[in-house]
Amino acid sequence: MDYSINTKRSKRLFDRAQKVLPGGISHNVRYTSPYPIYIKEAYGGKFCDVDGNEFIDYWDGHTGLILGHNPPEIVKALKRAVSKGTHWGLVNQSEVELAELVCEIVPCAEMVRFCCSGTEATMYAVRLARAFTGKKVILKAEGGWHGGNPDLSLAVTPPYDMEESMGLLPEITKYTKAFPVNNLDAVKKLVDENRNDFAGIIIEPFVFSGGSVACKPEFLRGIREITRETGTVLIFDEVITGFRLAPGGGQEYYGIKPDLCTLGKNLCAGLPCGAVAGRRDIMGLASPQHSSVKNEKVFIGGGTYSANPLSMIAGKTALKIYRDRKEQIYPVLEKRAERLRKGMETALRDCGVNASARGISSLFVVLFPYDPGAEISNALDVFTKTDMFKNMEFQFRMLNHGVYLVHGGGVLCTEHTEADVDKTIEAAALAAKEMV
Repeated sequence: MDYSINTKRSKRLFDRAQKVLPGGISHNVRYTSPYPIYIKEAYGGKFCDVDGNEFIDYWDGHTGLILGHNPPEIVKALKRAVSKGTHWGLVNQSEVELAELVCEIVPCAEMVRFCCSGTEATMYAVRLARAFTGKKVILKAEGGWHGGNPDLSLAVTPPYDMEESMGLLPEITKYTKAFPVNNLDAVKKLVDENRNDFAGIIIEPFVFSGGSVACKPEFLRGIREITRETGTVLIFDEVITGFRLAPGGGQEYYGIKPDLCTLGKNLCAGLPCGAVAGRRDIMGLASPQHSSVKNEKVFIGGGTYSANPLSMIAGKTALKIYRDRKEQIYPVLEKRAERLRKGMETALRDCGVNASARGISSLFVVLFPYDPGAEISNALDVFTKTDMFKNMEFQFRMLNHGVYLVHGGGVLCTEHTEADVDKTIEAAALAAKEMV
């Protein structure tokens, strides 16, 4: 399609939005140059914009809709619940039942605290790790994005030792250190340098914003051993990978159990939520019944809308589906995503565009290496060995062909069909011809 001709209503909305919203948006990743398309409705694995254009949606609600838009069983449960109250601000039965399901399904979860977002969850997880160890330094992966949590706000793009935003205290870099993913020697070096004040490590099993780099199993096993030997806390940020790689998330997928994990997105299947879960002896520090002597407790407020009844009901319904239909969901998604990755890479290369389609399970990204043989194993490799401008060009050209990507990739949901995969591969071929 011709973007400027076929998205006129979106352009008018963006012109209005810029007058009342900084940059015209409420989340930076939703901006697309020259202006974003405005959604009207969504269904299954697609959405329709205000101009009537339909798109195959691989953004999938910030990767949080493994069952697709508006799954019937969840919509039905919410319709029954909404007349009883949309927000109570009190404890409720569904909160208990969802926590029980999380503890049943997620390997490391012995206790859970619900909050309102993944950003809050990572903030609380780091706070618990520091309180439990009595130490301050947290190690994170270069390129790792853990929400707007100021405790982890090192740059997502190089240089990685800088604050990612104005307005943050420069001291944050004193207690947060970044290592290249899949480089165990670099982790060991940082641990040695900070051994007297080392509290733990936080990492995404799949570093999505940092170039969509998957952690190697041996690397995750290595940092698990380091934290075990030092008596520190290993946190898996599973806001994206939780319930997506497997019902038990990345820790089930890799067979490696952290001390704490953070959850969100697929936890409540499209409704606002977040959670930190993990070992009872660590999570117990958040109990208001915990000793107040010498302030020996961790404050986790959770937010006004924590354990919102509608989110809890959506979460209960979704987790039962993930658990009970595991064999109908995960192998199918993995196989379909692998066909998509191979198909797009072949389509691009056949048209003379050097491309590498990567990912695990239902996640994928298309990168454009300068050198066809380049090894890409961490975020720095992505930003220095691949053409990020070509990545953005590909994303925009795919949009013109009815396929919505973010960071040049995205995720599949259960509602994406084989026909959708075929259309996406065809769109990649068309985009490639336009790029050469």
